[in-house]
Amino acid sequence: MFWWLWWQRSKPSYFVTEASEDDLVALAEIHEASFPHGWDADTLHGMLRGGMAGLVVRREGDSEPLGFVLVRTTGKEAEIITIAVAPAARGKGAGCALMDEAIRRLQRDRVERLFLEVSERNSAALALYRALGFRKVGERKAYYASHVEGDKSAVGHTSSPPLNAPPSALVMELVLR
Repeated sequence: MFWWLWWQRSKPSYFVTEASEDDLVALAEIHEASFPHGWDADTLHGMLRGGMAGLVVRREGDSEPLGFVLVRTTGKEAEIITIAVAPAARGKGAGCALMDEAIRRLQRDRVERLFLEVSERNSAALALYRALGFRKVGERKAYYASHVEGDKSAVGHTSSPPLNAPPSALVMELVLR
């Protein structure tokens, strides 16, 4: 019981807001550090102007973005297009704060199902998604074939297939209603 109280007091406090144009350069840097083919600020701007929702996580008292998520909603379904957290902020609850707020907003908007794709080698993300209640509903074999070299999502993560084999994308679903 005491460890839980200590953990609650020692974990960073985060707040999540909608992404703004002022955030785009920082978000592009975070995306570049997270994926082999990062998106630049213009690409992210186009996605936000195209109707995707963007949320940014920051530490309480700091204006610098630590991560972001882009969500596309169509009718009663939504899809996480990307989620990225700055390397120095990973494993500290920023990604969980982003997902919690995205899920809360989708539930408020009466979305029924949320989908995402994740590399089978990204054990940290898989653990988060499973803890949030996502379940695997499909698999795209060797989906990340063009990303094997320099696969930043696989760094430091364990995997069952050999590291030289192209990772598969796991399609995951969370029922919201």
